[in-house]
Amino acid sequence: MRMGIYFNPSNQNFYEAANKEIYVDKSLLIEHIEYLRTKVNKYICVSRPRRFGKTTDADMLVAYYSMGCDSHKIFDSLKISQTDIYLEHLNKHHVIHINMQDFLSKTHDIQKMILLLAKLLFRELWKAYPDVDYIDPSDLVQILEDVYVETNTRLIFIIDEWDCICREYMQDKEAQKQYLDFLRNLLKDQPYVELVYMTGILPIKKYGTHSALNMFEEISMVDPELLPEFMGFTKDEVKALCIQYDVNYETMKEWYDGYHITNDISIFSPRSVVSSIIRKQFGNYWTSTETYEALRVYIDMNFDGLKDDVIALLAGEHISVTTSSFQNDMTTFETKDDVLTLLIHLGYLGYNASDHTCYIPNKEVTDSFINSIRNSDWKETTKALLNSRALLEATWRKDEEAVARYIEEAHLDTSILTYNNENALSYTLAIAYIYARNHYTMVREMPTGKGVADIVLIPYRDKPAMIIELKWNREAKTAIDQIKEKQYPKGLEKYQDGLLLVGISYDKQTKKHTCVIEEMEKDPTK
Repeated sequence: MRMGIYFNPSNQNFYEAANKEIYVDKSLLIEHIEYLRTKVNKYICVSRPRRFGKTTDADMLVAYYSMGCDSHKIFDSLKISQTDIYLEHLNKHHVIHINMQDFLSKTHDIQKMILLLAKLLFRELWKAYPDVDYIDPSDLVQILEDVYVETNTRLIFIIDEWDCICREYMQDKEAQKQYLDFLRNLLKDQPYVELVYMTGILPIKKYGTHSALNMFEEISMVDPELLPEFMGFTKDEVKALCIQYDVNYETMKEWYDGYHITNDISIFSPRSVVSSIIRKQFGNYWTSTETYEALRVYIDMNFDGLKDDVIALLAGEHISVTTSSFQNDMTTFETKDDVLTLLIHLGYLGYNASDHTCYIPNKEVTDSFINSIRNSDWKETTKALLNSRALLEATWRKDEEAVARYIEEAHLDTSILTYNNENALSYTLAIAYIYARNHYTMVREMPTGKGVADIVLIPYRDKPAMIIELKWNREAKTAIDQIKEKQYPKGLEKYQDGLLLVGISYDKQTKKHTCVIEEMEKDPTK
C-alpha cells in the first residue's frame, strides 16, 4: 500500500520520539485502545494539558496501525511486543492521520479548512484507489463513502489537536458549530469508521446539555478512569528515570507530581520531567510567558469570587468544585466552578474525584500562579509574594520586628478572610511564607505532641525546621508557651537541632502583628 502524508502515513514521527535519549515506553496504550475499540467504544477522545504527551501517543498509534510503513524495528523492543495482540494488528490497518492545528494554520477559516482537508486527502486516496467512481472530490464524507462502497476499505482516524477551533476561535460560536457538525457527519455511524482516536486539551464542546459528538467515550483530567496510567508519567516511570540519570526523586516529585488521577495513580508532567533531566536542573518548563498571561486572564476575572479561592489554593487548601456544568469551552462561564474546571483541564489545577475538590498540584504550577499574580494588581497578595523570600530570611535570623512587618504588609483582606480569627491569620501566613516551599514541606494543622500545630515547616535539607503558632487578639508569647506546653516539637525529634519556635499574634484593636521567635535548645541527653 502506497505511503501518504495523511492516508497510511509513515512511522517517522514516532521513530524519532522513540529514539530520543529519554523515552518512556507507553506502548501498552495500544493494548488498552484495542480493548476499548472492540469491547467498549470505537470512538475515543482523550483530553489532557499541553505538553502531556498527546501528540507522541497519536504518532505511536499511527506507527503501529498504518499500512504505509513497517514498524517491527520500533515496536519489537517495546512492551506491546509481549502481548497477544501485537502481530495481529501491526501495520495492518488503513489510517487517516490529521493534525487539525496544521490545517487551521494554513487556512484561518473553517470552511477553507474543511475544503483543504478534502482536497489533500482526495489526492492521496485517488492514488491508492484510482478506479473508484468519485462523485464529489470536494466532499470528504462523500469521498470516503465512495471508497468504502467500492473497496470495503475501513479506516482508523487519528486526529490530533481536534479542539484547536474551540481554543483559537473561542468567541466564534458559528465556526465551532460548523466544525463540530463536520466532525459528526464525517465520523458518526459511518460504516467506514473502524476506530477514532482524538486528542486535545478540552473535552468535546457541548451546546447546553447536548453534544454534536455524543458518540465519544471521553477521557479527561476530570474523568481519566479508562486510561489513568497513560495520562502522564507515573511514579514508577519517573523513579526509574531518576535512578538512571542520578536525579533526586523527591525533588522531582515536589516540582512536577501531584495530578491525582485515581486514588492509586498520580502522574507527573512528562515534558517537565524530561526537560529537567536533560538540563540537569529543576525549573518551570511546562509553562511560558503566554501561559502566565492566559492564566492571569482567568484569575483576574474574579468571576463569582474566584480570587478568594485562588488565595485559598495558594495557601494549600483544597476547594470544592462542581464540574458537570462546564460547557467545554474557554468563554462560557456560568459560575466560578466553570472557571475552576477549565483550569483543571488546562493543567493549572489537580482534581480529586473522590471528594470533588481541586488544588494546585506542584511547585511548577504554583510558580505559574505566582508569576501571573505578580503581573496583576492583587495588592496585599502581590506584596506578600514579593516579600516572601525576605520574610523567610528574617525568620531564619530571628528578626522579630522584620517578620512582624512583612506579615503586616501581607495582611489579606478579602470577602472570605475577614481576618477576625486564627484561620484567616493562617491563610495570610501560608501566602506570606510561600517562598519557604523552596526549602520546606508546609503542613497546616499538623497533629503533634498533645495537640495540633498551626503551621509546621519540615526542611528538605539543611534548613532549620519551624513550628509556627498563631494567636488572634492574644500575646505572641502565649503562642510560644502553647508550643512548649503541648509538646509540639515531640513529633519533630530528628529536626530539633536549631528548631525555631515562632509565635505570631494579631491585635484586633491596634491592627498590629507581633512576633516572638525562639530557638529550641536540643536535649543534651538525646
